[in-house]
Amino acid sequence: MGMTPAPVNAWFLAWVALVPLWILVATSSLKSKLALGFAWGLGFHGLALFWITGLHPLTWMGVSWLASLAIALSCWLFITIWGALLVALWAGSFKFLEKTSSLRSPKHLFWTLARVLVGTAIWCGLEGIWSSGPLWWTSLSYTQSPHNLLILHLGQLTGPSATTAAIVAVNGLLAESWLQKQLLATPLLLRPSTRPPAASFLSPAKIYLAIAATLLLSLHLIGFNLYSHSLAQPPEAAVRVGLIQGNIPTRIKLYEEGIRRALNAYVTGYNILADQDVDIVLTPEGALPLYWVPSNYPSNPVYQSVLNRQVPLVLGSFGSQNEQITQNLFAIAGNGEIVGRYSKIKLVPLGEYIPFQRFLGGLINRLSPVEASMVSGEFDQKFNTPVGRAIAGICYESAFSRLFRVQAANGGEFILTASNNDPYSSTMMFQHHAQDVMRAIETDRWAARVTNTGYSGIVDPHGRTLWLSDNNIYEIHAENIYRRQTRTLYVQWGDWLTPLLLVSALAVGLGIKSD
Repeated sequence: MGMTPAPVNAWFLAWVALVPLWILVATSSLKSKLALGFAWGLGFHGLALFWITGLHPLTWMGVSWLASLAIALSCWLFITIWGALLVALWAGSFKFLEKTSSLRSPKHLFWTLARVLVGTAIWCGLEGIWSSGPLWWTSLSYTQSPHNLLILHLGQLTGPSATTAAIVAVNGLLAESWLQKQLLATPLLLRPSTRPPAASFLSPAKIYLAIAATLLLSLHLIGFNLYSHSLAQPPEAAVRVGLIQGNIPTRIKLYEEGIRRALNAYVTGYNILADQDVDIVLTPEGALPLYWVPSNYPSNPVYQSVLNRQVPLVLGSFGSQNEQITQNLFAIAGNGEIVGRYSKIKLVPLGEYIPFQRFLGGLINRLSPVEASMVSGEFDQKFNTPVGRAIAGICYESAFSRLFRVQAANGGEFILTASNNDPYSSTMMFQHHAQDVMRAIETDRWAARVTNTGYSGIVDPHGRTLWLSDNNIYEIHAENIYRRQTRTLYVQWGDWLTPLLLVSALAVGLGIKSD
């Protein structure tokens, strides 16, 4: 499963990669189940998130080479273990399902399908819990992005849980088919009365295989139907956006040289894009690593450029809230007035704040370059810009679908994500792009994503990437996107599938108990 996202992008393996784990945990002791799930999770999350080690080296911040390596490896190991715990808990849940393990026979088809239902429900439920916390990136659903756009369109119905459920269910059915074959091959494990004829065309193994194939095909056909909807592009809804990919390395960004380069990069890019008659210019997260306060406006070249050219700007910079730092996007009108502000909600642990600072602050400050903690913004924000209400996301927030859904429900007409992405490799950049592709599909919105080092891009509501920048270069680009006010089922109702699966699984569990 770890090979499904970038850099390998073998997304099709997701439809079989869970089969071995399902088979093993279905026939193991509880301790073995937990260990097997944990090991599988280490492989998936460890491979998918290895790009986190790109934090190293941090010597530019005064951290020794060895301490820098320790910090990078510790971050990678921690988030890998956190993800592996999800899989271990899921595998352990099969203890609950053991009562059905002896019922694999033609007359107990229902109970085998019930195992698949419960396994799917528990995985979706655990992903729901994990995604509500501070650490989240590697949902099973993102293994399909940005390649399998048909299945990703199920996200319009109930969010990323639809794709996750599809992957788990298909894998489960394939695993149950294999288990049935093994039972037929070893008749001593079966009661004679439950053994089906070996030559039967409708053997359980073939039935489950057929159900898996039918489910996979049906879900893709549903996705194709959603994907086939035409996109209205009325001229009055068009917004010509200009993107500036500043390419200012983090190692110099916070110092005098970096600030000077940033001012030059964004003033130059802004003026070029203003000459191209864009409606608004977008900059990345922390484009100007300064406190954006009124007293600094008159002397700031970027602000003066806005006054001179009168083209609105969305600026990534620092703000304050209760005398603490916030990571912000400021929407600045052509007259220099700030008409909208978005404060980052999902802060990066260790990078932007210290978890349990009262207890761990001293230790972490000695082991990491973190010098100050930021505070998160309110969950229910509305980000108004001079060209309409935007659905905003800053960097890491792209993995949290609920943030985008709520803003779309509150009238957001297009998506704007602003990210740094330095010092990470192209692997992280492509995975980040994949997250935004999913958010565009789920909300049925155009997305403009602007980054410091790549990949910046334009994505339409069907998840098609219309433009993608190169990485680690300075680049500017102008493109039309369109305001939309549609409401997908997911935007309107949220993730209704996971509760439905859990309630159904509970009902099945009660049925098993009484059987």
